[in-house]
Amino acid sequence: MTNSYLSSIIKQFEYYKSVGDKTFEQLSKEQIHWQYNNESNTIAIIVKHIVGNMLSRWTNFLTEDGEKIWRDRDKEFTDTYNNKENMLMGWNKGWECLFEAIKPLEENQLEQIIYIRNQGHTVTEAVNRQLAHYAYHIGQIVFLGKLITSNKWESLSIPKGKSSDYNKVKFAKEKSKRHFTEDL
Repeated sequence: MTNSYLSSIIKQFEYYKSVGDKTFEQLSKEQIHWQYNNESNTIAIIVKHIVGNMLSRWTNFLTEDGEKIWRDRDKEFTDTYNNKENMLMGWNKGWECLFEAIKPLEENQLEQIIYIRNQGHTVTEAVNRQLAHYAYHIGQIVFLGKLITSNKWESLSIPKGKSSDYNKVKFAKEKSKRHFTEDL
């Protein structure tokens, strides 16, 4: 494995952050608190959980267990964000913690063992675990955003019925190595 993993994983995290950001732009302060039923999570609750996870996992990432003793995961599922601005502040704080942990990583650290709840992971495994976890929850946020905004939703990817047009643009370009997010 070469340095391409590190640059690629950073771009992947940046991409998922942008998907969340673009979803939040389409939602009002009331909509982030919409709840389908008492058992379902609001967008604000999902964000609170992601933030709690990020702060726990990425604080002192290489030297401390990823499940910090100060984390209260159960409280993450109580909607306490007063407004959209506070939610976005939390969201950005979590991402800042993540990027401060992964951007300085070097290739020789990828096989280092770190722990999450005393379970050993290589740095690569831990990073992949978190990428999958955040993508899962950001997908939930997008799905809820689409439900809430209904026909006012602006597509974050290729709009329905536009795949052919999208492919024409892509295939009109010369073959080259680039990350898929560079054209977004």
